[in-house]
Formats: sequence, structure tokens, C-alpha cells
Amino acid sequence: MKGFGGMRFNKKLAPEQIHINLARLKKNGRNFEIVVDPDKAMAFKQGTLDDVREVLMAEHIFENAKKGIFSPKTDLKVTFGTLDEEEIAEFILRKGELQLSSKFRDLQQEEKKRKILEIIHRTTINPTNNLPHPILRLENAFDEAKIRISDKLSAEDQVQGILKKLKSVIPIKQENKYLFIHLSEKYAKKYFRTIHNYGRVIKENWLSDGCYSCVIEIPAGIYLDLVEDLSKKTHGGVEIKVLSEKDRRFYQ
Repeated sequence: MKGFGGMRFNKKLAPEQIHINLARLKKNGRNFEIVVDPDKAMAFKQGTLDDVREVLMAEHIFENAKKGIFSPKTDLKVTFGTLDEEEIAEFILRKGELQLSSKFRDLQQEEKKRKILEIIHRTTINPTNNLPHPILRLENAFDEAKIRISDKLSAEDQVQGILKKLKSVIPIKQENKYLFIHLSEKYAKKYFRTIHNYGRVIKENWLSDGCYSCVIEIPAGIYLDLVEDLSKKTHGGVEIKVLSEKDRRFYQ
């Protein structure tokens, strides 16, 4: 079991100012808390981490962790039927609720906002010039539209609602491009997987001369990234053509 590792509580701070993250369980009218690493605690609850010892930041079960008050052993024995703190901690993690510090929640919010901005940057364009909006412009638009990031929804689940609000302050639309790409024999086997990483390959062909061609659907916002990436890697040994609706039917 891990100890506090030098963690100290400052008595001059109010309890809510102490930046610790907890898993808390109320049982039989009593409160039980453990101090946790927030990322690892969430991984444990989601089933991607199974060693409770990696989650714990302190070795004790608390009645009030912020005040440093331990749970009496008699309460532990009566409630959990054991004094094994590792076993009790695992039970609290599985059945209790995470109480994350405001500092950690703020970091989560910033990370979620960054992810949303990247998704919008990659999947939308400015219809006035058919180019993606710079990240900084999108950030400013977030402020102008007074957008709030939800704690409860994932980044992906918030994108559509946020786009509706952004349309009130900047010209923006979601659009996919359909591309025909042809790699010369020299680069085909080396870089055809790079193309797959950018979007949905609709059709592909390996030609008798060793060349590779495909039709791919990608978000319009990353079109220039793909062109730059493949052009640099192949030193010009690539052909990329944006397909019209009529062209798509021909290549399919």
C-alpha cells in the first residue's frame, strides 16, 4: 500500500481549498473516504485498471480525509467485516462515488475544450474561403458565443450543439471531401496506410505496375494536412484529386 508520500494538510486552508481527490462511500450511517489518484481511480471504475494499490495516494481509510480523521477500526470491522484496508479501499472504489477536486475538474474542462476545438478544426471549414478556421479563431468564437463545456457529456457528444452556437458568430460548416489518390510504385507499399489514417477508404486498387490508387472520404478541415503530409513523404510522387459528385460516381 502507498503512503502519503509527504502530503501535508495546511491547517490555515479551508477544507474545500485542499486539492485532494477522494472516493467516498456512505454506509450504515457512516462516512468512509480514501485518497486517490483521479485518473487512475476513473480507470479503475471503468475497468481498465485492476490494481487498487496503483490508485491509492494514502494507506488509510478516513472518516474525513481533508481533516485527516481516520475511520475507527470498530466502524470498519462492523461495516465491512474486515480490517484489511486494501480490501476495504477496493470496495469503496467500486461502490462509492468519486469526489474530484476543483483543480482536477478545471484541468478536465481544459482538456475537454482542447479536444472539442481539435475536432471542430479538423471537421469543419470556413465556407467563405473553404479553409479550416485557425484554432485561435475558434477559441475566440467560443468566448463570443459564451459556450460552456459540459462535465457530463463527452467531447464528441458536445460538438453538434456547440457548432450550432458557433454559427451565430462565425461562418462555419461541416463538410467532407472525396479524394482520388494515386501513389507511385516507389511509395505505394510504404505509405498507403498513411492514407487510411486520414479517413474512410471507399475503394482501393493495387495496380499491375505496383502503384496504388484509392477513393477516400475525409473531413474537409484536414484536406491540406493530408496533401502536405503525402507530398512531403513521396517528394511529389503522389496524385491527389478532389472529386465532384459526378467524379465520385465514375470512380466508384
